[in-house]
Amino acid sequence: MANVGIVIISHSEKVANGVKDILEQAVGQVTVEAAGGQGDGEIGTSLEKIQGAIEKVHSAQGTIVFYDLGSAKMNAEIAIEMLELENVQLAEAPVLEGAYLAAVESSMGRPLEKIVNALEKEFK
Repeated sequence: MANVGIVIISHSEKVANGVKDILEQAVGQVTVEAAGGQGDGEIGTSLEKIQGAIEKVHSAQGTIVFYDLGSAKMNAEIAIEMLELENVQLAEAPVLEGAYLAAVESSMGRPLEKIVNALEKEFK
């Protein structure tokens, strides 16, 4: 059974990949993908990278998407709407701390709804 997937969106490719590395090394059994930068080494976000990352980690269990700044949120919302996938949730939590909590919960087989509830409880 697949676990809930995690997508990290950052304006910096290095930041997104760094958070992904932390989750993979600290938590292990988690499906995570980074969507950082514009793909040309510049700061920003790419709708195509975000869509690709969501598609790569998505399963019937769902996907949680974390973002760093406002325009990343906007592109994430557009990507989610365009993909028309079920069970994709935009997280309102800090990128690193929230993604770490979500990764731990996902690695324990928790469903999407319980992970979202844990994030809301911890960061609201």
